[in-house]
Amino acid sequence: MGDVQTLSAARFETDRPHLRAVAYRMLGSLSDAEDAVQETWLRAERADIAGVQNLTGWLTTVTGRVCLNMLRSRRARPEQPYDDHTPTPEDGVDPEQEALLADSVGVAMLVVLNRLAPAERLAFVLHDLFAVPFDDIAPLVERTPAATRQPASRARRRVRGGAPATADLVRQREAVDAFLAAARGGDFEGLLALLDPDVVLTADKWVVPTPEAITLTGARPVAESALAATARARFTGPALLDGRVGLAMAPLGRLTLVLTFTVTATGITRIEVVADRDRLEGTEVAVLDA
Repeated sequence: MGDVQTLSAARFETDRPHLRAVAYRMLGSLSDAEDAVQETWLRAERADIAGVQNLTGWLTTVTGRVCLNMLRSRRARPEQPYDDHTPTPEDGVDPEQEALLADSVGVAMLVVLNRLAPAERLAFVLHDLFAVPFDDIAPLVERTPAATRQPASRARRRVRGGAPATADLVRQREAVDAFLAAARGGDFEGLLALLDPDVVLTADKWVVPTPEAITLTGARPVAESALAATARARFTGPALLDGRVGLAMAPLGRLTLVLTFTVTATGITRIEVVADRDRLEGTEVAVLDA
């Protein structure tokens, strides 16, 4: 028998950022990702790695298995109340770091990933985002490599959506990106410049919440409303919503609110803000091309 070879802590640390990136895309939460990486270390330090040729690839699949177990455990738990609570230090997370991570991955991507079944999410994340071969993924989901391609393909279609790039979508994207940037930056004049003078904003009763839906008319009231939601804007990003460009708010990858826009030659003429759970679940979300 050959000598047992174990993984050093120093070697593991070189892969920690990569493993955290994998786990974050799998789990949608930085604190959960950190827990998954720590569990990967606990498993890896006890393993014999003498025959492992690609250590990073091996650690990636171990992380994938840990995350898959965590996702399956989530699905077995009773559903948590559905609200727009955003992460705070009291939750044990750094909201600024969480928001930066969500931005780097893409809020729409996190929403779509969060809607996938665990096996679909694992296959897509490991193969499409981190180039892990299907031969290595198959044992994790207890399927053949050929069968493992199917959930990855289904996930890929959901991520990309079906709307072809058009001049109208480009115009929508430019307006929506500018609106989000102005809202995040507290740029009142910038918001006014984007809005039609007679713009109408409607928000269902679940947005605030209020007993009735809210309607605002005019550029100044709508711009003021956007600035009042700066905290929400940190966890908001552009997305393709039922084939049109809009904004999705999704703290920890969980869709809690969407904004849809009507954009004309005079600017943004209508904004609809939706937080109603049934409508959110019925909204098709896809990732916009970079």
